[in-house]
Amino acid sequence: MVSTGRPPPRVVVVTGVGGVGKTTVGRLLAAELDADFCDGDWLHPPHNVEKMRAGHPLDDGDRAPWLRALAAHIEGTLERGGRQVVCCSALKKAYRDVLAVSPHVFFAHLTADPDLIRARLADRSGHFFPASLTDSQFADLEPLAPGERGATLHAAPPPERIVADLLRLLRGPATAV
Repeated sequence: MVSTGRPPPRVVVVTGVGGVGKTTVGRLLAAELDADFCDGDWLHPPHNVEKMRAGHPLDDGDRAPWLRALAAHIEGTLERGGRQVVCCSALKKAYRDVLAVSPHVFFAHLTADPDLIRARLADRSGHFFPASLTDSQFADLEPLAPGERGATLHAAPPPERIVADLLRLLRGPATAV
């Protein structure tokens, strides 16, 4: 895709509740940006994965070391001069604040109503995150706040359309919520 505006941020963090399509959109976006891809789930300690698999939501104490690992990963990408798309829930502003290690980080928050998320999770297999955690994710969810560098996109359209919309935002005028 030809850029018509400023270059995209070097790190895009695709956020949202479990089942919103972060990984699908993130992989497509990484390919379009010629960027590396990291699924934040890869950096969860085994305890967190087992806790979620058992249907128990993570608390802030569970998330703190994971968020620090993600922030270090993002910092490493920026220090190497790389580009990356990172997918993680980052449901609360405080979590995104940990990940916003540079002005080169942009948050793409995917949103959808709980019924769509439940339907997607019911059709998903091979992932440790159960549909029973949907309500706790929505309870923790804080929309992007004024001043956060990012944009909110609805997750109902096909992933290719979401990525095309996101690319227009990333390559257009400076964006903030």
